Amino acid sequence: MNHLDHLNAPQREAVLTLSGPLLLLAGAGTGKTRVITYRMAELIRNGMDATRILSVTFTNKAAREMQHRIMELLGRGVKAKPHVSTFHALCVGILRQEIAALGYPLNFTIYDRGDQESAARTALRDIRIDAASLKPADLLNQISQWKMAGIRPAQAAEIAQSDMECIAASGYRKYQTNIKSCGAVDFDDLLLLTTQLFHEFPHVLKRQQGRFDTVQIDEYQDTNGVQFELIEQLVKQHGNICVVGDDDQSIYGWRGAELRHILNFQNIFPGTKVIRLEDNYRCTDQILALANRLVRHNRDRHDKQLRPHKFSRNSVRFGEFPDEQAEADNVVRDICHHIQSGKAKPGDFAILFRTNEQPRLFETELRRQHLPYVLVGTQSFFDRREVRDMLAYLRVIEQPQDEISLLRIINVPARGIGETTVEKILARAVQSRRSFWEVVPDAVAAGEVTKGAAAALASFRNLLQQFRDRFKARPRGMSDLVRSLIDAIKYEAEVEKQYKDPQQQLIRMSTLDELIDAIKEFEERTAAPSLAAFLDETTLAGKEHPGDKDAKMQQDGVKLMTLHSAKGLEFPHVYLVGMEEGLLPHKRSIDDSSSATAIEEERRLAYVGVTRARDFLTICRASTRMKWGKRRESVPSRFLHEMQPDKR
Repeated sequence: MNHLDHLNAPQREAVLTLSGPLLLLAGAGTGKTRVITYRMAELIRNGMDATRILSVTFTNKAAREMQHRIMELLGRGVKAKPHVSTFHALCVGILRQEIAALGYPLNFTIYDRGDQESAARTALRDIRIDAASLKPADLLNQISQWKMAGIRPAQAAEIAQSDMECIAASGYRKYQTNIKSCGAVDFDDLLLLTTQLFHEFPHVLKRQQGRFDTVQIDEYQDTNGVQFELIEQLVKQHGNICVVGDDDQSIYGWRGAELRHILNFQNIFPGTKVIRLEDNYRCTDQILALANRLVRHNRDRHDKQLRPHKFSRNSVRFGEFPDEQAEADNVVRDICHHIQSGKAKPGDFAILFRTNEQPRLFETELRRQHLPYVLVGTQSFFDRREVRDMLAYLRVIEQPQDEISLLRIINVPARGIGETTVEKILARAVQSRRSFWEVVPDAVAAGEVTKGAAAALASFRNLLQQFRDRFKARPRGMSDLVRSLIDAIKYEAEVEKQYKDPQQQLIRMSTLDELIDAIKEFEERTAAPSLAAFLDETTLAGKEHPGDKDAKMQQDGVKLMTLHSAKGLEFPHVYLVGMEEGLLPHKRSIDDSSSATAIEEERRLAYVGVTRARDFLTICRASTRMKWGKRRESVPSRFLHEMQPDKR
């Protein structure tokens, strides 16, 4: 039997197309991961050095799964692996080698969202803008939009039109100057600085282009401007690029994804071969018929039609209830019925909603019925206070210039370095344009720091240096060193002070045990572990997996999640709730001046929700809903009408 015999004809054609530009339009449930994995294996079977293949995904989880599947296909005897990576991890690897050319240290720190907010507050304070005029979060969102579009601080000032944009442009310039002086970058910088390197240093671009003979991009519909520019530069020499995606599942326009990249791919890369994967192995015929009818109403899309391989008479139901309470009651009662019949377990069910406000009533009803449930997309493991504190310690140990992390933990646990002391030192540092530690001796000499605070600062700096030396000496003993650090700073006493409930204390300290376990696991699977590499991986993981999504998906409970969180997942039973104008499509998209484009993205979001269902789909709405303290009538979503069969 041929190793490609169990692929269908379009899948096989895609796997055997090994050169030139290839656009693989892969609809929901059509086996795209299998195809791109087999294609990499086929490239290697045809003589390509595995290390010369680059495959880019959007999450670390997807990268790990793809790497595992390719090695299974190739067999244990193969040692060389393709380079499978996220965009951000790819750029971290490049910047760790090349960023010095841009004036950054090679051991730069990657700021997470909390670090960025601290830096944004500092930048706004530096340009004398108060939070009432521009909030740090709003500044960061604007900076992120500019960076994803490839716009740097000088350009932002030129294109700013409104007063708010002009203020944000000034904040952007100050923010970027400040984090660079701390030897830090943010997530968007990882891509933006890599493209800057490629533009300003041709030898760097040539060196990176020379690493790979072919490039493959998954989820291409989600690429933003900088990601597109990065890939275009990397493949310019050989033109061997395969992109896989589905324009009907492009739902991230709000975070910079540009649909035009997949719609115009053939124009950008002349000679492109287009292959459509339309055989769906996930959903029933009724679910697919509904999905096809819905998405047909979008104008900006590649023409395609999903074909079913599963058939069922009663797989789609519609429900209308008097109010949101009745909607929650009936959905949960229906789930109870299925579970009690013995034909399903809680983990087979997903309740999907458009906004974060919707799940509260469903949670209440699930608790009342004693049904286990998991709310996916809530606080990330990496956002917990204890984890953020310890990661800040590790960042300062690795990168002494990282003042954002330093300021987070300089008096945590309390060690006699008060806010007044810190503010005086910071003011001197800003005035003299030197680092925090550089000006401490001058502040002490000038009497701005008490003897007690001076001694505490010296002791703290010595502690950081001692652990810096120990981490360098024992890269394979990091988990033990972190435990020693927790003991040395007496962090358990800090937890006991913050939380009086013994149960809470236990939970908080067990969170740190989880962190130590994560470091141990990293050491065991990494050939050359280092603190810098662990911090890179951890920071990227915190960005990509909000709410510990992977761990929560393993729990046997009814899944409650937004439609955005549900992308890439599938369930036997799906309840798509709140199908009303103002919820889905969301009010913002209805009010948007570019409403046609915004509504099309909302329609794609509904399409994603529909195609999460394998066997049973229930779509429901409430006739009335409480809004602003009053009960108001709801208008059925336009998508409900669009899903119905054409009666002509």
